Order: sequence, then C-alpha cells, then structure tokens
Amino acid sequence: MRAFPCAVCGLLLTFESHTCVRCGSAQGFRWPDRRLLAPVQSRCANVELARCNWLPARDGQLCFSCALTRTRPADSDVAALAAFARAEGAKRWLLVELGELELPLPAGLTFDLLSSEHAPVMTGHADGLITLDLAEADDARRVAAREEMGEPYRTLLGHMRHEVGHAYFPLLSSLALDRVRALFGDEREDYQAALDRHYETGPPEDWASSYVSAYATTHPSEDWAETFAHVLHIRDSLQTAAEHGVRVGDTNPRLTVTADLRTLLGDWLALSYALNAINRSMGQEDLYPFTLPDPVVDKLALIDELIRQTAR
Repeated sequence: MRAFPCAVCGLLLTFESHTCVRCGSAQGFRWPDRRLLAPVQSRCANVELARCNWLPARDGQLCFSCALTRTRPADSDVAALAAFARAEGAKRWLLVELGELELPLPAGLTFDLLSSEHAPVMTGHADGLITLDLAEADDARRVAAREEMGEPYRTLLGHMRHEVGHAYFPLLSSLALDRVRALFGDEREDYQAALDRHYETGPPEDWASSYVSAYATTHPSEDWAETFAHVLHIRDSLQTAAEHGVRVGDTNPRLTVTADLRTLLGDWLALSYALNAINRSMGQEDLYPFTLPDPVVDKLALIDELIRQTAR
C-alpha cells in the first residue's frame, strides 16, 4: 500500500482516512489513480454504513468498490452491519492491491457479504462471485477457527486474496496451462472428493516441503489460490515498507510490476525476519509464520510471472 500524505498540509494519513487530524480537511480516495484527495465535497452513499472514504462519480452514489457488493446484511441487523463495514474495508484494500499490480479485474467480479447468524454461509467463489461469511470479521470467532484448523494465519484480507485468486485462475493459467498443471496439479480433479479426503485424513505429514499452507494440499485449485494470495501478501507488504522508508540492512525493495518475485525474495526474507523479531520483542507471535522451500518459491514465481505478463 502507498503512503498517503494530506494534499493540504502534508501530514501522513492512512488509506482509510476521512479527515486530516491536523488541518481538518475532508479526505477522499480516488480509485482511477489511487490517490487520497483533499479537500473533497462528494461522499460515497456508504460513508456511514461501510465507513467508506472512496469518491463516487456523483455525491451520494455508491463508489466503484461499494458498487461491486451485490448482497449485504439488512439494515436491521446491527451486529452484521458492523462486520460488513470491516469486510468492505478489506475489499477496498484488495482492490487497491490489484490496481497497483495493474491487473484487470476478473470478469463478473461481485461480492456477497453475508451473516451466518441466522442461516449457513459458505465462504467461496463461483464465476467471479465471491461470498464471505461475515463471521470472519469477528476476531474471537476467526481466531477460534484458525486454531481449530491448525492455521498459522487467518485474516479478512487473506480470505479476499484467496477467493479472488480463484477468480483469476482462468485468465492467468491460460497463458501457461501446462506449466501451471505441472507445478500445481490438474485442476480438473474431483473437487468434492479431494475436499472430503482432506477433512478425513488431513494434509500429508511432509506438506510444508512443497506447499505454502496445509489447506493448499486439498486440491490443485486451492494450492493455486493459497499461493496467489501469498504473492499479494508479499508484494503489498514490501510496497508498504518501502513507501514508509523501512529498510533492513542493505535491502532496497524494488517495487514495480517489472521486478520479478525471485528478485524481491531476498528483500522479503530480510524484512519478514526483522518483523518477526520486532513482534517477539513486543511479546507477540511471529507476524510472518511461514517458510518458503524451493517448490513453494517456484509456484510463487510462476503466478507472479503470469501476473506481470497480464499487467503488461
């Protein structure tokens, strides 16, 4: 993510800022060039409901990001609407990541952000439609699910990255389908049978030698989506570090779409090692609890290559 100074007084603000805390100017995010503008008069129709600071085409309309949401909780569901606002924030961050990579959005990209309090909701994807169970916006429930699943990492943004990775598979894999299948496996494998097998027997004991996560062992399409999400995770974190002047040793993150992931990997490993050490100094668990063996790096590099080809 970029750093966003106030256009009026220069104070460094956050991507989510509505008002500059120094000069009081109204702030708004403009999607086409991904800039924070000030002062602004127009506001998205979801400024209160979703805490949205994006600028619409006309005041009071939905902005580009909010318009991608097809279904949301009812106005009377106060608890679900609070979770909805957090999910919309993660969606806005995801869209900016994709914009920074200069990726065209997947065909038919839309979102159903639904509460499972009164009816079951399955987080997933289908032909560009991403469905998210808003229970993932509840910290306690998300941590409980992470521990139950034995996951080292589980976030709203991570879910968004994973599900949009599925949506990008047809576009990106078509550029090198044989290579994709050679690394990830054949995505035509029976998905339900693979899912049943995974939940019955769990991942292979040696999964960490070839997969970025245990869930990636479920099916080739899940390996793809988990790895795609990790590419976004690495690139966005490196960009954020560089934008805020964070350097580790002699590292100098090169953050254009023309720099390949293998080139950036040394910077990433140095940065993530330092971030883990800082977290431990604060009495917290590792911020980046992953290892990247060579087979995983090969998968990351291939997806990154296809992203850069598509962006060009």
